[in-house]
Amino acid sequence: MKVETKSDYRVRRHLRLRHKITGTAQCPRMSVFKSNQHLYVQFIDDESACTLASASTLDSHVKPMISKLNIESAGQLGTLAAEAAKSKGIEHVVFDRGGFKYTGKIKALAEASREAGLKF
Repeated sequence: MKVETKSDYRVRRHLRLRHKITGTAQCPRMSVFKSNQHLYVQFIDDESACTLASASTLDSHVKPMISKLNIESAGQLGTLAAEAAKSKGIEHVVFDRGGFKYTGKIKALAEASREAGLKF
């Protein structure tokens, strides 16, 4: 399969990661997606194919706190995502970076959620 664009290559990396990573009800998959303007985090149970908890920069209670997407706001979202997961009883997760590099916003989100009490 020939890669045409950067986004095609990111999708290929994500599919390669997804062959190795699965989430369960006890240890769900923490999936991260980054667009140009927003970040999205979901806690997914792959066995029953359902989302257990989620957080994004589009949420009505998060949007006033985060004015623009930068490393600091990614850290705030990581903390809020960890709180949302803990409210559902989730403490252990498997981190799915979605084919993105583990630098910048993705790294800040992961470290903030670790500091908030999630165990990867």
